[in-house]
Amino acid sequence: MSDTSIISVINLCFGYGRVEALTDVTFDVEKGDYIGLAGPNGAGKTTLVKTILGLSDRFTGAIRLFGQDLKSFDGWGRVGYLSQRVSAFNPLFPATVKEVVGLGLLSQKGFPRRSGRGDAAKIRRSLDLMGISELEERPVSDLSGGQQQRVFLARALVSGPELLILDEPGTALDPQSREGFFEFIKRLNRDEGITVVLITHDTSDIGQYANKLLYLDKKVVFYGSFSDFCRSDEMHRYFGYFSQHLICHQHRTV
Repeated sequence: MSDTSIISVINLCFGYGRVEALTDVTFDVEKGDYIGLAGPNGAGKTTLVKTILGLSDRFTGAIRLFGQDLKSFDGWGRVGYLSQRVSAFNPLFPATVKEVVGLGLLSQKGFPRRSGRGDAAKIRRSLDLMGISELEERPVSDLSGGQQQRVFLARALVSGPELLILDEPGTALDPQSREGFFEFIKRLNRDEGITVVLITHDTSDIGQYANKLLYLDKKVVFYGSFSDFCRSDEMHRYFGYFSQHLICHQHRTV
């Protein structure tokens, strides 16, 4: 683990009963990385992310966030998380855009949870960052899927996280909205300095945005830059020539 490691996963194993979901997973995410986390269905991608987020303690090995052991980690305000919220969102939930974004601040507070001085400015900045300030009084249920996804991302960003973890955020979006969303995440990574881990099933596109690929199939199949992936004979044997170079996105003519 280096001094700039945001996430360190060391010999992580996770099982559901006798079924092992993750086997000896080890990798480091450095400050400023944009990691594309990919793999087949059932590969353990969401399990890995939920474990990193402290949502399950049924694992062996070690996980450190910002150099601190997960079991004693107390810096959750430094971490933003966006799940597949559009598909899970209750359209009858009577909340405005501003109220939903504000929930990202309340979740970091102790009890009793109340809005504090400065919260309005943080909400405003997050809305401005996402370009949805004009929607602040609109019910979230009235918005399009792409607009809702921006609202939930604003909620994940409102506390000013240094690490942003996204679980297949493009699933509910049409191709044009998905491309725009991924471009926006890339700008957050580049301009705001936010470290990003993004789960995706679309390996043919992630190479346009991320700087590293973590390909998981219950164990780490590959972790490194897309250029290294492109040159890897092992990945050539694993994926075949066409799929390897479609994923690496180093060859526009492929």
